[in-house]
Amino acid sequence: MNRNRHLWTSALVTAGVISAPSVLQAEEAAQQPVMTALQSTTLSGYVDTSAIVLFGSGNGTALPGRSFDGSSKQNGFNLNVVSLAIEKPLDDSNWSAGYRAQLLFGPDANTLGSLSTLGTSSGDFAVKNAYVSLRAPVGRGLDFKVGVWDTVMGYEVFEAGNDPNYSRSYGYYLEPIIHTGVLASYKVSDWLSVNGGVSNGLKDRSVSNQINNRAGYNRAGAATSDILSYIGSVIVTAPESAGFLKGATLYGAIMDTGIADDSWGNKDMLNFYGGATIPLGTTKLALGAAYDYRANGVFDGSYENAIAGYLTWQVTEKLKLNGRGEYATGSATPLGSPIGAFGVSTGEHVELLGVTGTLDYSLWANAITRLEFRWDHTLSGPGVFLDGTKENALSAALNVIYKF
Repeated sequence: MNRNRHLWTSALVTAGVISAPSVLQAEEAAQQPVMTALQSTTLSGYVDTSAIVLFGSGNGTALPGRSFDGSSKQNGFNLNVVSLAIEKPLDDSNWSAGYRAQLLFGPDANTLGSLSTLGTSSGDFAVKNAYVSLRAPVGRGLDFKVGVWDTVMGYEVFEAGNDPNYSRSYGYYLEPIIHTGVLASYKVSDWLSVNGGVSNGLKDRSVSNQINNRAGYNRAGAATSDILSYIGSVIVTAPESAGFLKGATLYGAIMDTGIADDSWGNKDMLNFYGGATIPLGTTKLALGAAYDYRANGVFDGSYENAIAGYLTWQVTEKLKLNGRGEYATGSATPLGSPIGAFGVSTGEHVELLGVTGTLDYSLWANAITRLEFRWDHTLSGPGVFLDGTKENALSAALNVIYKF
């Protein structure tokens, strides 16, 4: 079709009906919207790798409360994930529009498990983000994300390179990762921002990240697909007038996860999150805190919760030290599952303590290189780590990430 159009245009130029300059101008005008769109589109991503050693006997069989660095990654070298994202961010116009599409490849894509209901296997592939972003001229500007977007609760994120530590916290284990729905964001003032969203409900908590998932059955046992999840958050940022506290942030979020009753008695899960980041009078030191709570319903007796403290010290331009201490507890059978809190197979009350130290040293441009030591300990009596009988788990990890 394009070739025939080109031949017809050449014939008109030869006959003198149209001029060559006018053809060039027309072609440039046709290409201009495409070039403008490409110029505002960004390509980014990263390659995340690790090597982990787990000390002690019975290595790698049980590591409760761990996300993305479980038993399959211990005592060996790992490709964690490859991320590739294309994005056109919102501009400053009143009716701005854009998009983001982020694809994952590798083992962590399988763990995320976001293939849609049409997917038959994980295949080392997942969709992390796939949304259209829109702005409406309401007040300071009301922004929307429509599609698959990241959760708005939690101190840590999926991208390990953006976290203070390589391994994720107990609190991260309790939080959602992605949602399929609509998220609205509004900046009320320079110090206050709010988010509110609605997304698909779940059939059960084991497929919480699956795209286009639907709840399976209502509490009367009838098939249904109209159960939804609701999430909201508030972010407060200290202004310049706050003195040494300027830039400090206070974060709160709540989520009611629509989930149908199943054979385990699962129903609406509730998540609560509160967090803060506080500079300690200098750009080199910062303190963080996070609290997560998840229950099968309000006051139903089942729960998992975790509290964590973070300390970041920028020792030199290239050297940074990050520390995390955390404490987690949970009821014997949270969320109606026969498995205890944080995946403990004993099904009994769980009480965990974790200490993590990470040394981050920048040797190469665009590369994150860090060495981490982590100690996990059970306070609830019977051992739950390694072969399921040990009270402690100690590991060392080397994490190397290239970001582009």
